[in-house]
Amino acid sequence: MKKTFTLNHEKIKYPRMVDAAKHEVKKYLKRERNKTLPEDADYWAFDCKFGNTAEEAQVVHVAELNNQIGEIEKQGLTSFYVEILARPAQRQQLDLDDDE
Repeated sequence: MKKTFTLNHEKIKYPRMVDAAKHEVKKYLKRERNKTLPEDADYWAFDCKFGNTAEEAQVVHVAELNNQIGEIEKQGLTSFYVEILARPAQRQQLDLDDDE
């Protein structure tokens, strides 16, 4: 998903537009997580970028997307850019050495 959300509409109030953008991001993440994984993968990892425009977008963690949209709302900006790319990933094994 590479999308620029605009938060101004003549009939819909600003807070509802922000909520709609948050909902669309969450819906996309849920839809991607429900896709079937390849044989060698454990989970879906997401590479995310967020910013006022596509050129200004910075890398953020997927858990921070909702907070970033909230910051846009506090600043009163009328648009923002989100890029979310799903990729299959494997969990890292922890090497626990017993010193007993």
